[in-house]
Amino acid sequence: MIHINLTSGKKVYFASDFHLGFPDEKTSREREKALVSWLDQVESDAQDLFLMGDLFDFWFEYKTAVPRGFVRFLGKLSALADQGIKIHIFVGNHDLWMWDYLERELGAKIYREPSDLKISTTNKAFQLHIGHGDGLGPGDTGYKVLKKLFTNRLAQWLFGFLHPNVGISLANFWSSTRKESTMTKGEQAFDPETDYILSYVSETAASKPVVEAFVFGHRHHPIAYSLPSGATYYNLGDWFNPHFKNAYYLQIDENKINFIHFNASSV
Repeated sequence: MIHINLTSGKKVYFASDFHLGFPDEKTSREREKALVSWLDQVESDAQDLFLMGDLFDFWFEYKTAVPRGFVRFLGKLSALADQGIKIHIFVGNHDLWMWDYLERELGAKIYREPSDLKISTTNKAFQLHIGHGDGLGPGDTGYKVLKKLFTNRLAQWLFGFLHPNVGISLANFWSSTRKESTMTKGEQAFDPETDYILSYVSETAASKPVVEAFVFGHRHHPIAYSLPSGATYYNLGDWFNPHFKNAYYLQIDENKINFIHFNASSV
């Protein structure tokens, strides 16, 4: 259980699926600048910032190196951390190989599994269940097998022996082969009957009736879906579809939960 005592006038923010580095350097740089602009906007009242996975399209922390780039984004996170804003990062399926680098540099807390979150304010307490969303629910067997390989210590150790120029180049090549399918993933209509994250959420809601909000990423489609329990399932979309049309974030203040579309015109 993560427990936050929210100070009066402060807020908690959630965002997900930036996929920095995808699909090319130019468009990723433009997205990175938009992200920094958003972080500029929230820093005045943010107490805690939850980044819900797939911050990068590929991330591997070698013993003495990390992937190049993303300095504006990482620099802004460092500035927020230096101001006392607590940063929480959930590992996604694209940044599974995130270890202690951001913990040491930012004081960030890294999570690898869905977690319960309680936010206490002077007026009420919010109960949430949050995570990235990959590998949850029934089906998706191929990915679940692949995830076991990617999280296998021996496989990670062997990959770490590859020179970064080789390892990262292989990852970027794999990424280039799936550009079209990734770009259209967020266009797929939300179907409550087949959405595997919703299957997990519905099952969890039955065993956790106090939870009022389930917050996930991974799906790339912004969703605010009311559950029979009275809770709401939120999916935060993604930040790489054209004109940021799928870029949503969650904001929690002393009184309510707000599901907000990023205002790209403010960039």
